[in-house]
Amino acid sequence: MLLLTAACATLLVVAALAASRTWDSAAERHAPQTVSAAGLNLALNDMDAQAANILLSSGEAGRGRMGVPYAKATEFYGQARHTISGELRTLAVAAEGDTKDERAVETLTEDFARYQELLGRALENGGRAGGKVDALADYRAATDLLAARLLPEARGLVEANDHAFDATYAAERSDLATQSTVLAALGLAVSAVLVLLQWYLARRFRRLLNPALLAATICGLTAVVLGLQLLTASAEQFRVARRDAFDSVVALSRARALAYDANADESRYLLDPSRRPAYERSFLAKSQQLYGVEGATLSSYDAKLGETWARYRADHEDRVFTGEFRRELDNITFTGEREAAERTVEAYAVYQRDDRTIRSLLAQGKEREAMAFCISWEPEKSNAHFGVWMKALDDVTDINRAAFDSAVRDGRDTATGLLPWGMGALLAAGVLTVLGLRPRLAEFS
Repeated sequence: MLLLTAACATLLVVAALAASRTWDSAAERHAPQTVSAAGLNLALNDMDAQAANILLSSGEAGRGRMGVPYAKATEFYGQARHTISGELRTLAVAAEGDTKDERAVETLTEDFARYQELLGRALENGGRAGGKVDALADYRAATDLLAARLLPEARGLVEANDHAFDATYAAERSDLATQSTVLAALGLAVSAVLVLLQWYLARRFRRLLNPALLAATICGLTAVVLGLQLLTASAEQFRVARRDAFDSVVALSRARALAYDANADESRYLLDPSRRPAYERSFLAKSQQLYGVEGATLSSYDAKLGETWARYRADHEDRVFTGEFRRELDNITFTGEREAAERTVEAYAVYQRDDRTIRSLLAQGKEREAMAFCISWEPEKSNAHFGVWMKALDDVTDINRAAFDSAVRDGRDTATGLLPWGMGALLAAGVLTVLGLRPRLAEFS
């Protein structure tokens, strides 16, 4: 009996400590590293977009400069560069001891240094008289480096850290399921032993009931129930944190990075006439990754988006679109999340219509008007609508981040809160068993 009690106690301690370590790993390593890598991906796209906006709005050696767009782009360019440097430092610290991750961050850092050099030259050339041709050549080299190396490397870090988190989650859930089964079996064994002791003592000493052993049985069963509650609640909180909350955080982080890249494609489209067909295809491809509609071209995308979205609003189960927004709408869990996600898609639809306005103005030969509409922050202009879209996207992401943080707190509280009660019940069961047997053994002797 005492050995079984000790086995239950050991199992509970091991399970609680393992759960606590897993929560620490999820909250302090895997989730922050994944978010940092996603933030790096986004900031790289933003930096490239703002460099294009600076070149578009700078005029000819300052003459004809678009004041507010130029100042905004310069400010956001500096912020993006600062964010990238910070995220690279964070990832470098997190990668210590992992040779593969260390090398990945080193490669990214080296490529980013080269990228900054090219963008710096492009902006310098763009600010001098007669330097636009050289500026465009340098910008092309920079954005090609971004597309060929930096963005794939950043996305690789996002995927690697997310997969590591997923593997930890799957392993811990499996361990908790096994521990629950073993604890239930030990609980049955403890109950069986105590019942047999009651039966034996009743027959041997003609005592109908042993109060201490009865109390020990109740304490043992209580300990097992508390232990099972600890294990099942921990497993459920892990599921909420990973599947309900963090899966959405990852999908929405991808959506945000794609949004900044698509926004950059609009600026690149205006800046580099010879590459306009390629940037138009790239914009459509990213739009399909965000909200995919079968068979859509740029000319038909708005109508197809409106049609499929109207079907969804009429019936939330009628989701015939794909992409990151579909992933989020497939995983609606928390209060206010659906409404926030729907506002995001509706703001996205406005931004998409703005894109057609830009291309229409350019097709009419109104290049400066197209540029002004694209990079202006005035109300009802494209960048203002982009800001509304990003605010809506941040709102739904924040709901899921808050839910993740809440699940982490609840999971830690469960592991540390129930363990002392379970251990106390097991200790009481052991003590009561000894107290119940001592008088009978004394009678026997």
